[in-house]
Amino acid sequence: MPRKQQIAENLPYRLQRILAQSGLASRRKAEDLIREGRVTVDGKVFTELGLKIVPSEHRIEVDGKSIASPESKAYYLFNKPPGVLSTLKDPKGRPTIKDFLFQARIKERVFPVGRLDWNAEGLMLLTNDGELAQQLQHPRFQVPKTYRVKIQGIPSETSLRQLEKGIKLPGGKMHRADSETVKTGEDRSWLLITIREGEKHQIKNMLAAIGHPVITIKRIALGPLSIGRLAPGRLRPLTPNEIQILINGFLQGKRQTIKEKTSNPVFPQKS
Repeated sequence: MPRKQQIAENLPYRLQRILAQSGLASRRKAEDLIREGRVTVDGKVFTELGLKIVPSEHRIEVDGKSIASPESKAYYLFNKPPGVLSTLKDPKGRPTIKDFLFQARIKERVFPVGRLDWNAEGLMLLTNDGELAQQLQHPRFQVPKTYRVKIQGIPSETSLRQLEKGIKLPGGKMHRADSETVKTGEDRSWLLITIREGEKHQIKNMLAAIGHPVITIKRIALGPLSIGRLAPGRLRPLTPNEIQILINGFLQGKRQTIKEKTSNPVFPQKS
């Protein structure tokens, strides 16, 4: 499937871009790997960032291991169960996403885009597309993430409007969230919460600030992707249509919006 900004193996590209496209690291981290002398091309170490090579004509290794081909992109949706770390390894031996990748016999070296808390559950995107992962997580792209949250008590309309107006969290930054009440019980409520940032424990801290601690939290959507009927602990590849919408629809639209904002700054009129 054609995609914009995709690396063609018969054209020269900067080494750090090739590393990022392989899914090994972000562009900035790839630059650090090069500077640290951990990257070799045909067995020779290069520490300068200006090197351009044709990927298909050279052997590129990081720490002695060959990188994935820039063309072999993989995208999976994963429904993380609670009690699983959203990482690929844990020194304490606790369950991680890697256990489920092994069970599903996924051969590509994919990594999670963003994280979910240990006791949280729901949708995660696993990929080896470093550039896409960086864009989905960058604050300026304002990618919406929607969660189904069970909380203590029944919040008032005033409290919910406070979420939308913004709440200053311990770090001192103002954060906002869209909310919708799904149902209420005697002393419990279920909300849909959408945020466009990714501060650690953001939703838990915001709801605690209005007096309604979180009981359970589940991510059900990330940008245009939704969890649907995917069972906990299961994963599936994105469909070609989902990939098309995510890369050439949703993110391309975000890039265009950012470009328009930066190329057409609004200056206050002089009085």
